Formats: sequence, structure tokens, C-alpha cells
Amino acid sequence: MSWKMRSPKKIVLPNGKEVLEKRSFLPVLWLLIVVLLFLSIRITGFSIEVLVHRIQEFFVILQQMIPPNWDYLSKLWQPLFDTIKMSLFGSVAGALVALPIAILAATTITKYKGIAMVAKFMLSLLRTLPTLIVALIATFIFGLGTMAGTVAIFLFTIAYVGKLLYEQIENANMGAYEAMHSMGLTTIQAFRYAIMPQILPNYLSTSLFCFEGNVRYASILGYVGAGGIGLLLNESLGWRSYENVGMILLMLVCTVFLIESTSEYFRKKLM
Repeated sequence: MSWKMRSPKKIVLPNGKEVLEKRSFLPVLWLLIVVLLFLSIRITGFSIEVLVHRIQEFFVILQQMIPPNWDYLSKLWQPLFDTIKMSLFGSVAGALVALPIAILAATTITKYKGIAMVAKFMLSLLRTLPTLIVALIATFIFGLGTMAGTVAIFLFTIAYVGKLLYEQIENANMGAYEAMHSMGLTTIQAFRYAIMPQILPNYLSTSLFCFEGNVRYASILGYVGAGGIGLLLNESLGWRSYENVGMILLMLVCTVFLIESTSEYFRKKLM
């Protein structure tokens, strides 16, 4: 039995004109996904059999975390506050620095395309660097402690907020901005009165959302010596003190939940 390629279907428009229906690339796309999935399984060595036989080990460790070691709670307050402080400072400072960089990256504001390209490249470069690697480099420069973690969070916040912010600026209504420019206002003045009111709610909402994530990221920066509660988490895991790990995770869950609830409340007010 011979196989023939199906010819494109003709569609008759209301005006009587005939057009050819475009072929769907969906079968090719699904085939490509299946091939890539198969290659990924082969390259990574993923095994369903190992997953099924070893998944119970996760619950063994989980059982050792419950109940948590409540006596360990007194040692967690200061590292937890350090984690929150470096997350807060890094997030606020990064969000403030991201604003002028986003203005430079926005092609609707910056007249020179070269400057916009450099600013966008800088934001892309900062997004490419993993936060853990940045924190590790920072520990070599600033030494062990929260200073390195704060720098890593600061740079990540610039990349995250700056990327979303310059896209919001480019999508803003430029009518009022151009009118103020024609009246003789400077670029900064026109941006302040015409563009800033449009992007301010999303800018603050994005900054708050980034702060939520930074609290979680900061908890693992201790693995590279960047301070905070991550140091105790790394130490407890190294000594197999899973009841202490359970206490640390419980504190982190409660802290992140409170911060997310507060942040969500303010973000809803801004929308």
C-alpha cells in the first residue's frame, strides 16, 4: 500500500476566493518533544525502577525530622534574623538600582540604542549567573558572612526587577511623555510625571514578590559560607541531625508564610 502526502485543503472565503489551509506542525512538534525526552532520559540516567525502589528513603528521613528538636529553637533566632535582614537589604537596594538601569535599557526612553543594548546585556549577564555562584565569589572577596549573601541577593534583584521593569516601561503609554517632552521638560522630568505613575504599582509589586523569593534563596546561601540560617542547615545535614533540620525547616516555612501573606496583602492593594 503506497502512502501519499495529503495535499493542502482548500478553504473558500465568503468573497468566493479560495485559499490553501496551512499545514499543522503539531505532529512534528510532538515528535520532537518525544525525541528530546528520550535523549534527556538517556543522558541523565533517569530510572523509574530506582525511583520506585528508593522513594521510601525520603520518608525515612522525613520520619527522623518529626518531631523537630524544640531545644534547638533558641539557636535559630539570630541566624534567621540575619537571613531576613540580608534578604530585605539586598532586595530594597537591588530594586532601587534596577530602576535607572531599566530606564537605560528601555528603547522608548533611551535615545541611543548602544546604551540600551549594553544595559540589556548587563541584565542578561546577571540573570545568567546562578545566585550560589555569585555568593561563592562574594565570599572570596568580602569573606564569610552575611555580606556575601547580601551582595548575591542584591545582584539577583537587579537582574530580576530590571528585566521586568524595562519591559513595563517599553509597553507604557508614551503619549503624555512625548507631550511633556515637547513642552520643554527633560527626559527625567517627563519620565517622572508621565511614565512613573503607570509602572509604579507593578514596580512595587514585582519588588515585593522578589523579596519573597529572596528569603527562600538566602536560606541556602549558607552552603557556600554566605551566612544566615543556611549555615546551620548545612551543618545539621552534614551531621545527620535530622531533628534539627526539621526545626530549621519549620521555622523557614513559618517565616516564608508570614512574609508571603504580608506581601500578598500589599500587592493586592497596589493592583
